[in-house]
Amino acid sequence: MELLLRDTFLEVNLDNIIYNMKNIKEMVGEEVAIAAVVKANGYGHGAVGVAQELMENGADYLAVATLTEALDLRRHFSDYKIFIMGFTPDKYLEHVVKSDITQTIFSYRQAEILNDYGNRYNKIPVVHIKYDTGFNRLGFRDSKENIDEIEKISKLPNLNVEGIFSHLALTNKEEDEKQYRKLLKVIENLQERGVKFKYNHIEDSISAVDYPEFRMNMIRPGAIIYGIKGFHYGTLDLKQALTLKTKVYNVRKVSKGEGVSYSYVWKAERDSIIGTVPFGYADGYPRNLTGKGFVTIRNQKAPIIGIICMDQCMVDLTDIEEVCEGDEAIIYGDGTNNTLDIHNASLLGSTNKNEIMSRIGMRVPRVYIKDEKIVNIINYI
Repeated sequence: MELLLRDTFLEVNLDNIIYNMKNIKEMVGEEVAIAAVVKANGYGHGAVGVAQELMENGADYLAVATLTEALDLRRHFSDYKIFIMGFTPDKYLEHVVKSDITQTIFSYRQAEILNDYGNRYNKIPVVHIKYDTGFNRLGFRDSKENIDEIEKISKLPNLNVEGIFSHLALTNKEEDEKQYRKLLKVIENLQERGVKFKYNHIEDSISAVDYPEFRMNMIRPGAIIYGIKGFHYGTLDLKQALTLKTKVYNVRKVSKGEGVSYSYVWKAERDSIIGTVPFGYADGYPRNLTGKGFVTIRNQKAPIIGIICMDQCMVDLTDIEEVCEGDEAIIYGDGTNNTLDIHNASLLGSTNKNEIMSRIGMRVPRVYIKDEKIVNIINYI
């Protein structure tokens, strides 16, 4: 196990991830496969660090956005099924085939390229067809010509067309159902032509909980794996998995009228005690939380004061008794004991919960806890 090389680190509770995965699996049942989404470094939790727990607790696939993410997982896990949900340029498709990675496609051209690489390497590349039902991001546009092209792809001799999928815009239930019905019609049309898929899927975390009737036979949960709730209609018991921690590095007295940090946007209105903590926007903490954010020290809120720096920020300790250098400070917690949870951090930062988690930087070590013990430490150096 690596040494922890920094006092600012992300603690990931693997027991909570296991708890969430088991509840997701119970929710969807044995007939629905799970492509566990670990893009953006596992929503900040560390894809490599959580992958084994996911695969051992109900995941059928690990789903990522890019080839680089897929190859990183493949270096650590030789036999896990890995699915790239995004676009991979033609010139990199050879790596997809050589590394036995399932690829999203939405053109006959790429299907032919993968088929040819399969012949070269004596492999059967696996693909999922992306179909655009109205999100207007990626995928075959809805037309008879594209249905014909998908049928043509299915007849390539050295290609396993394993799945077809789309993505909901999550506008409202009426619009989401229109998208679902459109994909269903495409699947039925192709079935009439003799084209069948092992996996049909359209749902992410939110829709998988909100719309059980749209689940088909695969879902792609992301945020709910990590204990983050974004759904509106359904219910699912979850536990947040991450806690971002640091320590107080410096404690000093500041006299009334003195300024702190850049441009002195904060000046002491009284004699104060100021602490410096070693994290900043280069670690992924939103700079727009200046004047809004806080850390939790000794179960009390310590407001962040002054402009947040790249590597450090300052907090007001005046009303917290006996804070010492080396005291623990919780940057993100689960909302208990006066900690700032991911949901409220996203509200303060005027963004969404996934951005708050995924922007936690690679210079922040990940520490994995299971059965209340450290089982792994990953330093990205």
